Amino acid sequence: MGKQIYFTPGPSQLYHTYDYHLKKSLNEQIGSISHRGTAFQQLYQETEEALRALMGIPTDFRVLFLSSATDIWERILLNLVDQQSHHFVNGAFSQRFFDFAKSLGKNSTLTEATPGEEFAQFDIPQGTELIGITQNETSTGYAFDPKRLSEVRAAAPDSLISLDVVSSAPAVPLDFSLVDMAYFSVQKSFGMPAGLGVWIVNEKAIERAAQLKASGKSMGTYRSLEAMVKSASKHQTPETPNVVAIYILGKIAQDMMDRGIQMIRNETIYKSTLLYQTLEAHELLKPFVKEKPNRSKTVVVAECPQQKALMERFQKVGLTLGAGYGKFKNDHIRIANFPAHSKEVVEMLCDRLAAF
Repeated sequence: MGKQIYFTPGPSQLYHTYDYHLKKSLNEQIGSISHRGTAFQQLYQETEEALRALMGIPTDFRVLFLSSATDIWERILLNLVDQQSHHFVNGAFSQRFFDFAKSLGKNSTLTEATPGEEFAQFDIPQGTELIGITQNETSTGYAFDPKRLSEVRAAAPDSLISLDVVSSAPAVPLDFSLVDMAYFSVQKSFGMPAGLGVWIVNEKAIERAAQLKASGKSMGTYRSLEAMVKSASKHQTPETPNVVAIYILGKIAQDMMDRGIQMIRNETIYKSTLLYQTLEAHELLKPFVKEKPNRSKTVVVAECPQQKALMERFQKVGLTLGAGYGKFKNDHIRIANFPAHSKEVVEMLCDRLAAF
């Protein structure tokens, strides 16, 4: 197959400094240090500080390291929902979070829209403890309009708001005043292999977990929010973590800061604009999400009637695209537009798409 540029939406192209930091972690034997020692505590603190600076994380939010965003879904539901969560669902990943809630016996509700389309209303049912919103639906390329997020916050000031930023952070800015937690995995916009999830959670959510525990609710064992926060206060984790991944995440976050987060975000807008213009002008390929305010800047999804032929042709020239997801598996192509994808490779991709 030869060396590829991966436009798959996760795992995806590795960030250009990943190899350097991996080799350095091996030379410094990072994978062998104790997660209870001072070296790891310093490593954790440095990574946390780099993420705070990169993403603008306020001081009243804790930064917790877990195994994946899927893991975080379960932690959220076990620690913060007694009876009812409400989910905005219009794609496979927002649907899966709702399915998790139902499988855990919650009386959860949902506002559902056709995949890739805007929601008709944003009402929140009475008694909702937590609202699940996906900022960037990786399966369809739908982006939740930030204006709508403000409306939800105003309509439900007492409910916790959980925001999935798995395929958008840090390339898309987030106003943390509108949410109580956000979470992501590192194998997308951070350009790393899978195996690490980051849960950013505020004091309101932590207090809610304490109230539920006091009422007798089971929160799990070593992975309760209380246990994770207690460990994080010492720059530790309750269990032996993926130390190398935490180390490299901090280094890549610092690299992005050095490059300039605003430059990264401006380039993300430029590249996504170019991709959508290419699709709109194409005879065969069309953007799946029709409304421009709801088009993702980091995962561009196109309807593709000749998907197999296109993907095979592009792979032969070293460009691996993502297939559709779920019921759209054979009908869509998904194109990642992450910080690891330079303007030059996106421009080359657009030229090849236009010529197909």
